[in-house]
Amino acid sequence: MREEKLQELLNSLSMTEKIGQLVQVPGPVLEAQGQELGIRDDLGISEEIIRNVGSTLNVVGADQIRRVQKAYLEKSRHKIPLLFMADIIYGFRTVFPIPLALGCTFDPKLLKELCAATSEESVAAGAQVTFSPMADLVRDARWGRCLESTGEDPYMNGRYAAAMVEGFQEGLQEERAGKGMASCVKHFAAYGAPEGGRDYNTVDMSERRLRQEYLPSYKAGVEAGCEMIMTSFNTVDGIPSTGNKWLMDDVLRKEWGFEGVVITDYAAIAELIAHGVAQDAKEAARLAMEAGVDIDMCTGCYANNLEALIREGAIDEAWLDRAVMRVLRLKNKLGLFEDPFRGADAAREKEVFLAPGHRALAREAAVKSMVLLENKEELLPLSGEDFRGGKKIALIGPFADNRDALGMWAIHGDKSAVVTVKQALSEMLAPESLACAEGCETLLEEDYTDLTAVYAQTGKSAWNPEKRKEEMERALALAAESDVAVLALGESEIQGGEGGSRTKLTIPGDQMDLLRRVRKCAKKVAVLLFCARPLVLDEVKELSDALLLVWYPGTEGGHAVCDVLFGSREPEGRLSMSFPRSVGQMPLYYNAFSTGRPYDGRTPIRFFSRYTDCANTPLYPYGYGLSYHRAAYGPVRLDSRTLNREGEITVSVEITNESGRAGVETAQLYIRDVTGSVVRPVKELKGVCKVFLEAGEKKTVSFRITEDMLRFYGKELRYESEPGKFRVTIAPDSSREPEEEFVLV
Repeated sequence: MREEKLQELLNSLSMTEKIGQLVQVPGPVLEAQGQELGIRDDLGISEEIIRNVGSTLNVVGADQIRRVQKAYLEKSRHKIPLLFMADIIYGFRTVFPIPLALGCTFDPKLLKELCAATSEESVAAGAQVTFSPMADLVRDARWGRCLESTGEDPYMNGRYAAAMVEGFQEGLQEERAGKGMASCVKHFAAYGAPEGGRDYNTVDMSERRLRQEYLPSYKAGVEAGCEMIMTSFNTVDGIPSTGNKWLMDDVLRKEWGFEGVVITDYAAIAELIAHGVAQDAKEAARLAMEAGVDIDMCTGCYANNLEALIREGAIDEAWLDRAVMRVLRLKNKLGLFEDPFRGADAAREKEVFLAPGHRALAREAAVKSMVLLENKEELLPLSGEDFRGGKKIALIGPFADNRDALGMWAIHGDKSAVVTVKQALSEMLAPESLACAEGCETLLEEDYTDLTAVYAQTGKSAWNPEKRKEEMERALALAAESDVAVLALGESEIQGGEGGSRTKLTIPGDQMDLLRRVRKCAKKVAVLLFCARPLVLDEVKELSDALLLVWYPGTEGGHAVCDVLFGSREPEGRLSMSFPRSVGQMPLYYNAFSTGRPYDGRTPIRFFSRYTDCANTPLYPYGYGLSYHRAAYGPVRLDSRTLNREGEITVSVEITNESGRAGVETAQLYIRDVTGSVVRPVKELKGVCKVFLEAGEKKTVSFRITEDMLRFYGKELRYESEPGKFRVTIAPDSSREPEEEFVLV
């Protein structure tokens, strides 16, 4: 439909019909089955508004989409189709590793492929908009939604956000119907920095930090062409994002030029009342509309108050028209006026759901996201020949044969399709070479305060004392008889995700007791760690011979684990978040500021910026990961020590594979601005290069440094570089200090 036709359509709508386009309701309101998330009171929306609502959420499935859309259009005067939006975060039926794991791949191109595959399955199921990617920067492992972020680094988060938007929206502009889906970047802004790591809590930071570190990843998604932005639950400078005109209008629309749709998170307009910035739903609706929020997700604030606000002159009807037009343009871009069912096809679902190519991609992503944290005496990779020749593996732990490998936010995934570690090992080993026992539960009652309610949701029940004793004794007997005990341990799925904040970052339940006791009777111990956030692993590090971080690896997790355990694939993952020594270090991140009393880790004097009972440094730093090959980095070389503003310099390093095994190195470029008008980070990631090295091979890795890479928000909040001295290094992780110097003139 041409723009002038859209304008004619807008002009023909009544006030109620316009307001309806800005109201999103959960599926049950439209007599549809949908997964309802979050908290809301009774919507209290009139039947007339319900007949004209613009969108619904988490209603999926080709047949259901067609039924709901058909019934809706039959009652619609202007036949404006519904928009179907859904939480499709890191896979639809085929589930990929959680985004925090995908951040460990350092491979934006891979994330684009995964999102394109996700889009293919989602569109067949009738979904038209995905609430992804989550571009929130996160540096506090206590926060449950770490799992949805790609990590602690602004540079990589921006690259990932752009790649994911491009993947989801691939083909969206093409003439073919049902190609690509609209991407909604969330949560704008700074949702990943709540005080205390507690979800929905206050966020308070300077504008400089907000612009320098937290906003760039959202902006990268906007520049990649995302069609939607979702507001965050938190405050920004004391004002909740959903009612924050400076954030939503001045920054997002005027500075960045965003022309798409802004939608709230679940019931966020009504939450302006709980925040204390609105006295009632009417005032909340006014604040949100003034800020530039287009769609009210799952409250009656817009539905019940916008017309009165316009008639009273409290808001301008032109604001309403602008918001409605943005929604109509999105529907038009998706081709809904020509085909309101847009690719929803039950036959197509059968073709693409869990298709072999998608499963292969899930396996590849899981392999590339796994991080080898420990490998003492090169226990891994295990030799398949040895275990076909009489040696035995004891696979022990609550994740040994557990299909809970998808993480909390894969709400449309198919758990029955998950490949467990036991299943994958059984495919390659003879029955006499593999024994399996749970050993213990994932959680105990003290690990989760509302355990009863949570267990009711999952369909699980707690073990009785007799079963706990029997399972532990069985596991220990198998470990004693084995050549290698492989322990599959970790967090319960319900401990991560939205509302999953924790003050304890240890492995829960009896799992640590199981590890301690297995360590005493097993010859060798390899730990597979399933989790959704960085955990405190100091004791696990000491008790294990090998420690492989597998995160929540998705549908093909079991196969990927076996690929890495037995060395058909090498672990390539590098940490996307720093792993702490203690929860007391939170928030923890590599690119922190120096202080007036920086601690070098050596002096015994107490009057420095340090802890008296713990090192400042992480247990495992950002960018860290071991491999089966062994690489050595030579000295860093610069082709010039002076950088002109219009020029560039090249920094390079020689990397040598000193082992007899081929592998991939993830070379990371770090730069430090030595002196600035404001305090600068001790180092910042500015480039990544993944390089394949044959056994014994030597390669030179080079990066270009240009003036724009050195810009920051200075004393006057202008984004620009400042002349002076910089230090640079190319390293395998963030722990190495910048070593060579150059000057920007």
